[in-house]
Amino acid sequence: MPDPSSDDGTRRESSAPDGGEPADGSAATGDGPATADGTASPTASDGSDGRGVGIAIVTALLLGALGPAIALASGGVVLALNAVTGGLPLAVTLVITLVLGQYVAFGGLALGYLAWRGLDRSGIVAYLGVRRPSLKEIGLIVGSWALILVTIIVVSIVIQQLGTEAASNQSAELAMRNPAIIPLLIAASFLVIGPSEEILYRGVVQGRLRESLSPAPAILIASAIFAAVHVMALTGGASARLTTIAILFLPSIVFGAVYEYTENLVVPALLHGLHNAVIFTILYISIAYGDEIQEAAGGGAALLPI
Repeated sequence: MPDPSSDDGTRRESSAPDGGEPADGSAATGDGPATADGTASPTASDGSDGRGVGIAIVTALLLGALGPAIALASGGVVLALNAVTGGLPLAVTLVITLVLGQYVAFGGLALGYLAWRGLDRSGIVAYLGVRRPSLKEIGLIVGSWALILVTIIVVSIVIQQLGTEAASNQSAELAMRNPAIIPLLIAASFLVIGPSEEILYRGVVQGRLRESLSPAPAILIASAIFAAVHVMALTGGASARLTTIAILFLPSIVFGAVYEYTENLVVPALLHGLHNAVIFTILYISIAYGDEIQEAAGGGAALLPI
Protein backbone atom coordinates (compact mmCIF):
# COMPACT_ATOMS: atom_id res chain seq x y z
CA MET A 1 0.00 0.00 0.00
CA PRO A 2 1.41 3.41 -0.87
CA ASP A 3 2.94 5.51 1.86
CA PRO A 4 0.10 7.62 3.32
CA SER A 5 2.47 10.54 3.74
CA SER A 6 3.10 10.78 -0.01
CA ASP A 7 1.48 13.41 -2.20
CA ASP A 8 -0.02 11.01 -4.71
CA GLY A 9 -3.56 11.49 -3.45
CA THR A 10 -4.03 7.94 -2.19
CA ARG A 11 -7.09 7.04 -0.12
CA ARG A 12 -5.00 7.18 3.04
CA GLU A 13 -4.93 10.97 2.72
CA SER A 14 -7.56 12.20 5.16
CA SER A 15 -7.03 15.88 5.72
CA ALA A 16 -9.98 18.09 6.52
CA PRO A 17 -11.70 19.55 3.44
CA ASP A 18 -10.28 23.03 4.11
CA GLY A 19 -6.73 21.65 3.93
CA GLY A 20 -6.15 21.94 7.66
CA GLU A 21 -5.29 19.21 10.13
CA PRO A 22 -7.29 15.98 10.09
CA ALA A 23 -10.43 16.25 12.18
CA ASP A 24 -9.12 13.80 14.78
CA GLY A 25 -6.23 16.07 15.59
CA SER A 26 -3.39 14.08 14.03
CA ALA A 27 -0.52 16.11 12.67
CA ALA A 28 0.60 15.90 9.08
CA THR A 29 3.99 14.31 8.46
CA GLY A 30 6.87 16.73 8.39
CA ASP A 31 4.88 19.80 9.52
CA GLY A 32 7.55 21.10 11.85
CA PRO A 33 8.31 24.81 12.18
CA ALA A 34 10.21 26.28 9.27
CA THR A 35 13.88 27.15 9.73
CA ALA A 36 15.57 30.28 8.44
CA ASP A 37 16.01 28.77 4.97
CA GLY A 38 12.34 27.86 4.74
CA THR A 39 12.73 24.08 5.25
CA ALA A 40 11.01 22.14 7.99
CA SER A 41 12.95 21.51 11.16
CA PRO A 42 13.99 17.82 11.36
CA THR A 43 13.66 17.82 15.14
CA ALA A 44 10.18 19.26 15.03
CA SER A 45 9.23 16.83 12.28
CA ASP A 46 10.41 13.88 14.35
CA GLY A 47 8.29 15.06 17.26
CA SER A 48 5.29 15.50 15.00
CA ASP A 49 5.73 11.98 13.61
CA GLY A 50 5.85 10.51 17.10
CA ARG A 51 2.73 12.41 18.13
CA GLY A 52 0.96 11.27 14.97
CA VAL A 53 1.78 7.62 15.64
CA GLY A 54 0.55 7.92 19.22
CA ILE A 55 -2.72 9.54 18.12
CA ALA A 56 -3.23 6.86 15.46
CA ILE A 57 -2.75 4.01 17.95
CA VAL A 58 -4.98 5.59 20.60
CA THR A 59 -7.67 6.30 18.00
CA ALA A 60 -7.49 2.71 16.73
CA LEU A 61 -7.80 1.33 20.27
CA LEU A 62 -10.74 3.57 21.11
CA LEU A 63 -12.62 2.74 17.90
CA GLY A 64 -11.85 -0.96 18.27
CA ALA A 65 -13.28 -1.02 21.79
CA LEU A 66 -16.20 1.31 21.10
CA GLY A 67 -17.70 -0.98 18.46
CA PRO A 68 -18.22 -3.93 20.83
CA ALA A 69 -19.39 -1.54 23.56
CA ILE A 70 -22.15 -0.26 21.28
CA ALA A 71 -22.98 -3.85 20.31
CA LEU A 72 -23.24 -4.76 23.99
CA ALA A 73 -25.54 -1.81 24.64
CA SER A 74 -27.70 -2.85 21.70
CA GLY A 75 -28.16 -6.19 23.43
CA GLY A 76 -30.01 -4.31 26.16
CA VAL A 77 -32.34 -2.90 23.54
CA VAL A 78 -33.07 -6.40 22.25
CA LEU A 79 -33.76 -7.63 25.80
CA ALA A 80 -36.12 -4.70 26.35
CA LEU A 81 -37.99 -5.45 23.13
CA ASN A 82 -38.40 -9.06 24.17
CA ALA A 83 -39.66 -7.98 27.58
CA VAL A 84 -42.18 -5.53 26.12
CA THR A 85 -43.50 -7.94 23.49
CA GLY A 86 -43.48 -10.97 25.74
CA GLY A 87 -40.82 -12.67 23.64
CA LEU A 88 -40.00 -12.26 19.96
CA PRO A 89 -39.39 -15.24 17.66
CA LEU A 90 -35.74 -16.30 17.67
CA ALA A 91 -35.25 -15.39 14.01
CA VAL A 92 -36.65 -11.88 14.59
CA THR A 93 -34.45 -11.44 17.66
CA LEU A 94 -31.43 -12.55 15.64
CA VAL A 95 -32.18 -10.12 12.81
CA ILE A 96 -32.57 -7.20 15.22
CA THR A 97 -29.38 -8.22 17.00
CA LEU A 98 -27.48 -8.33 13.70
CA VAL A 99 -28.80 -4.95 12.59
CA LEU A 100 -28.03 -3.20 15.88
CA GLY A 101 -24.97 -5.18 16.91
CA GLN A 102 -23.31 -5.25 13.49
CA TYR A 103 -24.63 -2.63 11.06
CA VAL A 104 -25.02 0.06 13.71
CA ALA A 105 -22.28 -0.86 16.18
CA PHE A 106 -19.52 -1.52 13.66
CA GLY A 107 -20.59 -0.15 10.29
CA GLY A 108 -22.35 2.89 11.71
CA LEU A 109 -19.42 3.71 13.97
CA ALA A 110 -16.95 3.44 11.08
CA LEU A 111 -19.00 5.64 8.74
CA GLY A 112 -19.75 8.12 11.49
CA TYR A 113 -16.06 8.46 12.32
CA LEU A 114 -15.10 9.07 8.69
CA ALA A 115 -17.92 11.60 8.27
CA TRP A 116 -16.70 13.34 11.43
CA ARG A 117 -13.30 13.66 9.81
CA GLY A 118 -14.91 15.57 6.98
CA LEU A 119 -15.22 12.90 4.28
CA ASP A 120 -18.29 12.88 2.07
CA ARG A 121 -19.73 9.74 0.47
CA SER A 122 -17.26 9.64 -2.40
CA GLY A 123 -14.41 10.38 -0.02
CA ILE A 124 -15.44 7.54 2.27
CA VAL A 125 -15.64 5.11 -0.66
CA ALA A 126 -12.19 6.22 -1.85
CA TYR A 127 -10.68 6.05 1.65
CA LEU A 128 -12.00 2.56 2.33
CA GLY A 129 -11.37 1.27 -1.19
CA VAL A 130 -14.74 -0.19 -2.14
CA ARG A 131 -15.09 -1.73 -5.59
CA ARG A 132 -16.21 -4.90 -7.32
CA PRO A 133 -13.51 -7.55 -6.88
CA SER A 134 -11.65 -8.75 -9.94
CA LEU A 135 -11.19 -12.41 -10.88
CA LYS A 136 -7.69 -12.21 -9.43
CA GLU A 137 -9.09 -10.92 -6.15
CA ILE A 138 -11.71 -13.68 -6.11
CA GLY A 139 -8.89 -16.19 -6.50
CA LEU A 140 -7.04 -14.46 -3.67
CA ILE A 141 -10.10 -14.84 -1.44
CA VAL A 142 -10.29 -18.57 -2.10
CA GLY A 143 -6.55 -19.05 -1.66
CA SER A 144 -6.47 -17.01 1.54
CA TRP A 145 -9.39 -18.97 2.95
CA ALA A 146 -7.51 -22.22 2.22
CA LEU A 147 -4.47 -20.80 4.02
CA ILE A 148 -6.60 -19.89 7.04
CA LEU A 149 -8.18 -23.35 7.06
CA VAL A 150 -4.83 -25.16 6.97
CA THR A 151 -3.41 -22.86 9.64
CA ILE A 152 -6.36 -23.43 11.96
CA ILE A 153 -6.18 -27.19 11.49
CA VAL A 154 -2.48 -27.21 12.33
CA VAL A 155 -2.96 -24.95 15.34
CA SER A 156 -5.92 -27.04 16.55
CA ILE A 157 -3.81 -30.20 16.40
CA VAL A 158 -1.05 -28.49 18.38
CA ILE A 159 -3.54 -27.29 20.98
CA GLN A 160 -4.99 -30.77 21.36
CA GLN A 161 -1.53 -32.25 21.78
CA LEU A 162 -0.71 -29.69 24.46
CA GLY A 163 -3.98 -30.38 26.21
CA THR A 164 -4.89 -26.69 26.12
CA GLU A 165 -8.55 -25.78 26.33
CA ALA A 166 -10.09 -23.26 23.92
CA ALA A 167 -13.12 -21.13 24.70
CA SER A 168 -16.42 -21.48 22.88
CA ASN A 169 -18.09 -18.80 20.80
CA GLN A 170 -21.54 -17.70 21.94
CA SER A 171 -22.86 -17.39 18.39
CA ALA A 172 -21.67 -20.90 17.56
CA GLU A 173 -23.27 -22.25 20.73
CA LEU A 174 -26.55 -20.55 19.84
CA ALA A 175 -26.39 -22.09 16.37
CA MET A 176 -25.74 -25.53 17.79
CA ARG A 177 -28.76 -25.24 20.11
CA ASN A 178 -30.95 -23.87 17.31
CA PRO A 179 -29.80 -25.39 14.00
CA ALA A 180 -32.82 -23.94 12.17
CA ILE A 181 -31.20 -20.47 12.30
CA ILE A 182 -27.88 -21.61 10.82
CA PRO A 183 -28.92 -20.85 7.20
CA LEU A 184 -29.73 -17.30 8.36
CA LEU A 185 -26.32 -17.04 10.01
CA ILE A 186 -24.63 -18.29 6.83
CA ALA A 187 -26.32 -15.56 4.80
CA ALA A 188 -25.55 -13.00 7.52
CA SER A 189 -21.87 -13.94 7.37
CA PHE A 190 -21.66 -12.47 3.86
CA LEU A 191 -24.28 -9.73 4.09
CA VAL A 192 -23.83 -8.42 7.63
CA ILE A 193 -20.98 -9.78 9.73
CA GLY A 194 -18.13 -9.71 7.21
CA PRO A 195 -18.88 -6.23 5.81
CA SER A 196 -19.70 -4.63 9.17
CA GLU A 197 -16.65 -5.88 11.04
CA GLU A 198 -14.24 -5.33 8.17
CA ILE A 199 -15.33 -1.75 7.53
CA LEU A 200 -14.42 -0.96 11.14
CA TYR A 201 -11.37 -3.12 11.84
CA ARG A 202 -9.73 -3.12 8.44
CA GLY A 203 -11.19 -0.05 6.74
CA VAL A 204 -11.04 2.37 9.66
CA VAL A 205 -8.83 0.91 12.40
CA GLN A 206 -6.14 -0.48 10.09
CA GLY A 207 -6.63 2.43 7.70
CA ARG A 208 -6.10 4.97 10.47
CA LEU A 209 -2.97 3.17 11.61
CA ARG A 210 -1.65 3.15 8.04
CA GLU A 211 -1.75 6.93 7.98
CA SER A 212 1.17 6.93 10.43
CA LEU A 213 2.64 3.41 10.33
CA SER A 214 4.09 1.06 7.72
CA PRO A 215 2.02 -1.99 6.67
CA ALA A 216 3.38 -4.64 9.05
CA PRO A 217 2.81 -2.85 12.39
CA ALA A 218 -0.53 -1.48 11.19
CA ILE A 219 -1.77 -4.97 10.27
CA LEU A 220 -0.45 -6.51 13.50
CA ILE A 221 -1.97 -3.86 15.77
CA ALA A 222 -5.33 -3.90 13.99
CA SER A 223 -5.36 -7.72 14.09
CA ALA A 224 -4.56 -7.74 17.80
CA ILE A 225 -7.39 -5.31 18.50
CA PHE A 226 -9.80 -7.34 16.37
CA ALA A 227 -8.89 -10.59 18.11
CA ALA A 228 -8.94 -9.09 21.60
CA VAL A 229 -12.44 -7.60 21.33
CA HIS A 230 -13.81 -11.10 20.73
CA VAL A 231 -13.34 -11.81 24.42
CA MET A 232 -16.89 -10.50 24.85
CA ALA A 233 -18.25 -13.24 22.56
CA LEU A 234 -16.42 -16.12 24.25
CA THR A 235 -17.38 -18.39 27.11
CA GLY A 236 -14.98 -20.24 29.38
CA GLY A 237 -12.11 -19.53 31.73
CA ALA A 238 -9.50 -16.83 31.31
CA SER A 239 -6.89 -19.27 29.98
CA ALA A 240 -9.32 -20.71 27.44
CA ARG A 241 -10.32 -17.25 26.25
CA LEU A 242 -6.71 -16.16 25.86
CA THR A 243 -6.01 -19.28 23.82
CA THR A 244 -8.92 -18.60 21.48
CA ILE A 245 -7.98 -14.92 21.12
CA ALA A 246 -4.47 -15.99 20.14
CA ILE A 247 -5.95 -18.32 17.53
CA LEU A 248 -8.26 -15.62 16.17
CA PHE A 249 -5.23 -13.41 15.69
CA LEU A 250 -4.13 -15.67 12.80
CA PRO A 251 -7.09 -15.26 10.41
CA SER A 252 -7.21 -11.59 11.35
CA ILE A 253 -3.66 -11.14 10.04
CA VAL A 254 -4.73 -12.71 6.76
CA PHE A 255 -7.74 -10.36 6.54
CA GLY A 256 -5.44 -7.40 7.09
CA ALA A 257 -2.82 -8.62 4.63
CA VAL A 258 -5.28 -9.09 1.77
CA TYR A 259 -6.72 -5.64 2.45
CA GLU A 260 -3.25 -4.11 2.37
CA TYR A 261 -2.43 -5.95 -0.85
CA THR A 262 -5.65 -5.23 -2.74
CA GLU A 263 -6.71 -1.91 -1.18
CA ASN A 264 -10.24 -3.22 -1.73
CA LEU A 265 -12.40 -3.59 1.39
CA VAL A 266 -14.74 -5.98 -0.40
CA VAL A 267 -11.98 -8.62 -0.49
CA PRO A 268 -11.46 -9.05 3.29
CA ALA A 269 -15.22 -8.65 3.82
CA LEU A 270 -15.91 -11.61 1.50
CA LEU A 271 -13.02 -13.59 2.97
CA HIS A 272 -14.31 -12.99 6.50
CA GLY A 273 -17.82 -13.94 5.43
CA LEU A 274 -16.59 -17.09 3.69
CA HIS A 275 -14.62 -18.19 6.74
CA ASN A 276 -17.60 -17.74 9.06
CA ALA A 277 -20.06 -19.30 6.62
CA VAL A 278 -17.93 -22.42 6.21
CA ILE A 279 -17.74 -22.92 9.97
CA PHE A 280 -21.50 -22.42 10.35
CA THR A 281 -21.97 -24.96 7.55
CA ILE A 282 -19.71 -27.43 9.35
CA LEU A 283 -21.79 -26.94 12.48
CA TYR A 284 -24.98 -27.63 10.54
CA ILE A 285 -23.55 -30.79 8.99
CA SER A 286 -22.23 -31.95 12.35
CA ILE A 287 -25.63 -31.57 13.95
CA ALA A 288 -27.37 -33.33 11.09
CA TYR A 289 -24.93 -36.21 10.70
CA GLY A 290 -23.75 -37.31 14.09
CA ASP A 291 -22.36 -36.56 17.50
CA GLU A 292 -18.82 -37.58 16.56
CA ILE A 293 -18.62 -34.95 13.83
CA GLN A 294 -20.28 -32.45 16.13
CA GLU A 295 -17.55 -32.94 18.72
CA ALA A 296 -14.91 -32.25 16.08
CA ALA A 297 -16.78 -29.16 14.93
CA GLY A 298 -17.03 -27.92 18.47
CA GLY A 299 -13.34 -27.05 18.42
CA GLY A 300 -13.85 -25.12 15.23
CA ALA A 301 -16.69 -23.18 16.81
CA ALA A 302 -14.21 -21.57 19.17
CA LEU A 303 -12.30 -20.21 16.18
CA LEU A 304 -15.23 -18.39 14.62
CA PRO A 305 -14.12 -14.73 14.32
CA ILE A 306 -17.48 -13.02 14.82
